[in-house]
Amino acid sequence: MNRSLIGPIKKDWKTKHLCKRLEKGDIALIAHKDLDELAAQDLVEKGVQAVINTHNTFSGDYPARGAKYLLNKGVFLLDKVGEEIFSRVTEGSIITIAGKNIFLNGEKLAEGRVLENTLLKKYFSLAEKNIKQQLDLFVQNTLEYARKEKDLILGHLKIPEINTILSGKHALIVVRGKNYKKDLWTIRSYIKEIKPVLIGVDGGGDALCELGFKPHIIIGDMDSVGDSTLRKADEIIVHAYPDGTAPGMERITKLGLKASIIPAPGTSEDLALLVAYKQKAELIVAVGTHSHMIDFLEKGRKGMASTFLVRLKVGAKLVDAKGLAHLYQSGVRWRYLSILFVAALLPVVVLAALSPLVRHFFYLLSWRFGLR
Repeated sequence: MNRSLIGPIKKDWKTKHLCKRLEKGDIALIAHKDLDELAAQDLVEKGVQAVINTHNTFSGDYPARGAKYLLNKGVFLLDKVGEEIFSRVTEGSIITIAGKNIFLNGEKLAEGRVLENTLLKKYFSLAEKNIKQQLDLFVQNTLEYARKEKDLILGHLKIPEINTILSGKHALIVVRGKNYKKDLWTIRSYIKEIKPVLIGVDGGGDALCELGFKPHIIIGDMDSVGDSTLRKADEIIVHAYPDGTAPGMERITKLGLKASIIPAPGTSEDLALLVAYKQKAELIVAVGTHSHMIDFLEKGRKGMASTFLVRLKVGAKLVDAKGLAHLYQSGVRWRYLSILFVAALLPVVVLAALSPLVRHFFYLLSWRFGLR
């Protein structure tokens, strides 16, 4: 398709950082192999007219969902243009895209591949063939790292006392995941009525602020949360590597803020759930959390060991926001939800078995060992 577009280009090696600067009509220059759906949603939300990717937006290694999302929303997608373009174009320059070619002031900067639905369909067929191999590797990695990270479920991870009181309260944990802003919006009546402790995992805190809520706690490595959100939070917890190294602390110090540090394996999402559990939250409501293989592959993780273990531990108190939103939209008042608390008294093993994430893991395991 010979399509011609003209507009200002904005660039960043990290898509999530670029999205903070994008405006409607911009052309986004990214370096993002196998673009994930969350990143694609952020790009569309900013109103970009085109995305130029230096890498392969959809390689076919697994069913990455970002390219399909962009095309379905009418965003022009040109990829495999090469990294040299980053040094050849200045942010804000007006460029022209003519078919597969990119021009600046009449000079050709680069050329790439126009990604369209017909071509994407072909690569999706390839991804379906590759999924069994990815599944095999995913299960092996999950089992291997589960053994290494078992302290998460055995209780050996040291989580210090924090200032925010969660005991006997609901904790709402917001993670930058698929449709997290939409899901958060649907449960705003729950937030206003129950007034849970609001915990933002990195950029999840920004979503809370956008809805007019003040985060009580921000947890994460501090790479995707806004400065204004950090300043509003009552408490900040920096997720450090298991050896105690905490790169995110440098940013906190520069902002003149204070934070506590918790070294832990796994993701910041896992740590947030463990903090809420250790502080004896009555109920943990999760927004945007990751729950299946494609989610983890899109995050660049080859297994879900820590997440699997954490869900086993906190499963008796964990509720997904989607189910909560459905109950609220159905007009069911909170006092009629006592059945959830009765269910929470069942043995943790039974509850874990009913967890979508745990079921998904055992489904993958059955495939791995040829039980299906």
